[in-house]
Amino acid sequence: MQAAAMDPADEPPSMLWGLDPIFSAFARLFVRDILQMTESTQVPVDDGTGVINCLCWKRNLLKEAEDPNKSGTKKHSDADHGGFDPVAELKKLGQAQLKRCRLEIGELVRVRGPVKTSRQQREIMASTYYKVDDPVMAIQIAWMMEVPQLYRQFYDKRFQINAAGYSAESSINKATNIIQDFLKQKLVTKFRPYDVQDLLQPLIPSRHQAQSAEQEPLAGPSGCQQLSQLLKEVLQILQNEGVVYRKVKSQDEMYLVTTQDKDLFIAVKDIIREDSKREKYAEKGCHVLHILSAVRQRYSLNVSKAALELVLKTLECDSDIISTSDTHYIAI
Repeated sequence: MQAAAMDPADEPPSMLWGLDPIFSAFARLFVRDILQMTESTQVPVDDGTGVINCLCWKRNLLKEAEDPNKSGTKKHSDADHGGFDPVAELKKLGQAQLKRCRLEIGELVRVRGPVKTSRQQREIMASTYYKVDDPVMAIQIAWMMEVPQLYRQFYDKRFQINAAGYSAESSINKATNIIQDFLKQKLVTKFRPYDVQDLLQPLIPSRHQAQSAEQEPLAGPSGCQQLSQLLKEVLQILQNEGVVYRKVKSQDEMYLVTTQDKDLFIAVKDIIREDSKREKYAEKGCHVLHILSAVRQRYSLNVSKAALELVLKTLECDSDIISTSDTHYIAI
C-alpha cells in the first residue's frame, strides 16, 4: 500500500473500478495503511499498527436489553410447544449475541465496514463487529501471517486494464489459464518449466509490434526475459493454489501435478486410515493440520496445505474418505 499521492493519470476511471475483483471485497489492512492511504481524486470514495476510531451504532437489541420496560413479560410454558420454548431459546440467543457485542478495554475485536472521514479524521463505520476469544493469541498470529501475503499477492499489485478499457483479464490470468488447461487436457503428471514455456509465447509482444521503424529501440527486458518472468509468476500462482508442487527442491526444477500424483493420494489415504484407528482420532477423525504434518514427514516436506486440501477434496468426491467437520477427515 502506497501512502504517497497518486498521479491522477495513473488512476483507472471510476466507471471501471467494478472490474477489479478486490474493489467489492473487504480488504484486510493494517491500521497504519488505513490512516495513510490516498483518497481518490475522481470521486470521494473511501475504500495491530496504529489506533483508529470505530463508530459502532447501538443496535435495537442492545437498547431493548437495557430498557426493562421493553422486555417481554408474557411467559410460555414448556407444555405449549411440546417441551420446546421458542421464546426462551430466542432469549438465550439474544443473550449470547449481547455478550459478543459488549466490549471491554483490552479485548480483541474483529471489525468490518467502510472507511469514512468524519470530524476531520478517518474512522471505520462498523457494519459488523464482534468480540474474538483468543486466549493463546492463535488468531492474532494467523492474521499477522496472512495479511502480508495478501499485500504481496493482491493489494500491492496495480490493477491492469487493457487498451480498450473493457477487459480486466491480465496477461498473468491468461497465462495461468493456459497452463492449467494444458495440464488438465493432457493429463500431465509432471513437467519442467521449459516443457510449458512455449505455450505462453503468444502473450509476449514481439519487438516489431512494440515499436515502429522510425522510433528508437525500446529499453527494458527482452521478450525472452518477459516470458521467463511470466512463467515464473504463473508457476508461483499454481503452487499457491496447490495445483502443482515440487516434491524435491533441487536444481532439476521438476513440478508434479497434484491431482495426478497417485503416490501422494496413496500416502494421504494411508495416513488417514492408520491414524483413524487410534483412540485419539477414532470419533472425530484426523485434523487437516495433523494430516499435513504426517504427509510432510512421510512423503515430502514441500506439500502445501492448499495441495493437501485439493487431494482431500478429490478423495472425498471419490468416496475414499469422509469429512466429519470442515477440518476433520476419517477413512471409510
